Amino acid sequence: MAVTEAAPATRPTLLRRLGDWALTALAAAGALCIIAVIAAFVFNITLIMFSTGSMSPAIPAGSVAVVREVPATEIDVGDVVTVERPNALPITHRVTEILDTSGAEVTFTMQGDANADPDPAPYTTDTVRVVLFSVPGLATLISGLQDPLVLGAITVLAAALVTWAFWPRGSPAGSSADPAHRRSGTTV
Repeated sequence: MAVTEAAPATRPTLLRRLGDWALTALAAAGALCIIAVIAAFVFNITLIMFSTGSMSPAIPAGSVAVVREVPATEIDVGDVVTVERPNALPITHRVTEILDTSGAEVTFTMQGDANADPDPAPYTTDTVRVVLFSVPGLATLISGLQDPLVLGAITVLAAALVTWAFWPRGSPAGSSADPAHRRSGTTV
């Protein structure tokens, strides 16, 4: 009776396991990014970064906030909203008083939590961006990722990982996957 040679069991190396884990983590992160982009379009959600501490301690400088654009008629006193200003950066403060509602436009006052005085003039607009939540310290990380050297390093690492993932791998000599072994019909 002829007995065929058993193929040696192949054990994934630590490097192979780490690479597989990294590819899985990156694929999951990519899927989350796609979902976030779709949600941003569907729900009209964007991010804003805080460079000042006018909303401290609730939203300290260096925070990133998730905001959603809504009609101004939906805001209430106490909401933290972002308002576009002509010829100036948008401002994000807490609504302190709603003065008038005329159709779709609302006139209201705001004040930063850390500010002693309210903003100098009321705002009149038909849309605002309401702060849903914020993450302290994230603006620093995002700003750091915009550095050309960091972007270059990320690109090189991503290219190396993709190259490694798709690099052809040979099967071990003598295994049943080895075409030469299958052709020879080696028996014991």
